[in-house]
Amino acid sequence: MNMTLYSFTISIIQIAFILLLAPLLNGIMIKVKSRAERRVGPSIFQSFYDLRKLFKKETLRSNSSTFIFTAAPLIMIASTVVVIVISPILSTKELFNNSGDLFVIVFILLIGSMSVALLGLDAGTAFGGMGSSRAMTISSFSEPALLVSIAALSLQAKSTNLPIIVSTNLHHTSWLLSPAHLLAIIALLIVIFAEAGRIPVDNPATHLELTMIYEAMILESSGENLALVKLSEYMRFTLLICIVLNLFIPIGIDASNSWILLVVSSGLMALKLVLVSTIVALFETTQAKLRLFRVPELLAGAFVLATLAVVTEIVT
Repeated sequence: MNMTLYSFTISIIQIAFILLLAPLLNGIMIKVKSRAERRVGPSIFQSFYDLRKLFKKETLRSNSSTFIFTAAPLIMIASTVVVIVISPILSTKELFNNSGDLFVIVFILLIGSMSVALLGLDAGTAFGGMGSSRAMTISSFSEPALLVSIAALSLQAKSTNLPIIVSTNLHHTSWLLSPAHLLAIIALLIVIFAEAGRIPVDNPATHLELTMIYEAMILESSGENLALVKLSEYMRFTLLICIVLNLFIPIGIDASNSWILLVVSSGLMALKLVLVSTIVALFETTQAKLRLFRVPELLAGAFVLATLAVVTEIVT
């Protein structure tokens, strides 16, 4: 098969993989939390049912809202799809993998985050503005840690290109357990939990106006707009976990033009995602949300870990 056609097919498969698995993983996390709290809980397919219901509902909007109200959800999901296309999720041979620079990926995802903040401000409500302000404050603390983590991971591979980093780790598996690599991955995980609005930084299930961050920004969204926002939220979290898994445990990813390896990679990634989702759900069940003024301390710790990773890599 032509290489370009093969790469294009892989990119389409990756989009479909994340699109179908992301709501399912959210349902699994909710189910695991319910079981851990000795409740039956909803079906693991409940997120699909909720999205279908929202797509059928009418979209209501504030009289003070502008074109941003409609454009923001589309920008969110479009930015996520672009990152899926250029990231090595199931294979290192995806389309435009030469564009899969980690700094480019961070910038594109940041566009989506900015669109959510603008969505919260656009309705002109107090809670939307509060949520956007808090989200941007957290981003200002998490971005330095994220950038330094990328620098630490790129030092080993001598490249900031994500497919190259993953391919290099495949050929040098001893690097995966090096102190620098482990420190960078831990820092990256903390940043992902902050950017995705998960416990201990934010509680995605809360509806207490004075404590919520992400939910405050989408409080005025409804119907199709809310469905797109929720879907992009599920997809972004799943995408970020996939990237971390391939940076830390790249074993099984398709590094050649083999359909068999692609199928195996898809199965292994699905199993790893289910396992990680279960661990995340159990972790969130046993942990409480941090006070807002303690979040900068957590992200400062992530920055210190990322800096130590860079120093360790340079020294060794």
